[in-house]
Amino acid sequence: MAKSRFEYVKEFEKENYLLQNCYIIIRIDGKNFHKFSKEYQFEKPNDSRALNLMNKASLSLFSKFNDVIMAYGDSDEYSFLLRKNTVLYERRESKLNSIFVSFFTAYYNHYWNEFFPDNPLDVNRLPTFDSRCILYPSAENVKDYFKWRQVDCHINNLYNTTFWTLIEKGKLSPKEAENKLIGTLSSDKNEILFSQFGINYNNEKEIYKKGTIITRDYNYNKSNKEIENENENENKNKNTGKIFEVNLTERQKQRENKKIKRAKILIEHIDLIKDDFWKEKSIF
Repeated sequence: MAKSRFEYVKEFEKENYLLQNCYIIIRIDGKNFHKFSKEYQFEKPNDSRALNLMNKASLSLFSKFNDVIMAYGDSDEYSFLLRKNTVLYERRESKLNSIFVSFFTAYYNHYWNEFFPDNPLDVNRLPTFDSRCILYPSAENVKDYFKWRQVDCHINNLYNTTFWTLIEKGKLSPKEAENKLIGTLSSDKNEILFSQFGINYNNEKEIYKKGTIITRDYNYNKSNKEIENENENENKNKNTGKIFEVNLTERQKQRENKKIKRAKILIEHIDLIKDDFWKEKSIF
């Protein structure tokens, strides 16, 4: 490739390679989505169309990259967990951020008409997202991260459900509803919903209360013998200290990719705060 005297400008480019032997979580957030949802008249407190659109865009992204082993989302955000030993895009932070948010935004825009056929996107009011990479050194850190996000989902949904019920059924103004909820606990909000409006918050849809979890079932359609053999091979690899993907042979990489492609993708709205979830899933 020919060079020119102007090529020195490439020296100004700097890459941030994310630390090895750490889990990478890429979180994508809607930009100014409060205003966006208002302009496109999203239903309050939850719009199932908007949530299912987020889920479909996330599922497409999840399916595209085998190194994503789990995803969690609610409202206008989604978090994608990459394998600890991933070398995707050489673990370049800028590349991972730009690729993930670009694909996600493209999928979101592509599927929009499927969920909002009577409300086409305006070129002057397009949905946009930002992205960040977060490093966690241990599985426990990762578990606590997703627990934090699900607790946040519950807190926000309970508040929003009570807030909009006070407005739509209680006929309060937004300011009056806000003032009524200042200083209230979860139990207070549950009491308002039940005693004043006959709403049992426990009966709300699980997707609203718990968000959406995407994982892979690696044991789908496998015999017990196959599962035992794979577990034995994985334990051998751990014992030999093969931590990074670059240390794997081509045959091992092919076997790993085959395992991922054969897995069944699960979309669930369940509790991930209790240890049962993490014991059941083959994430770490």
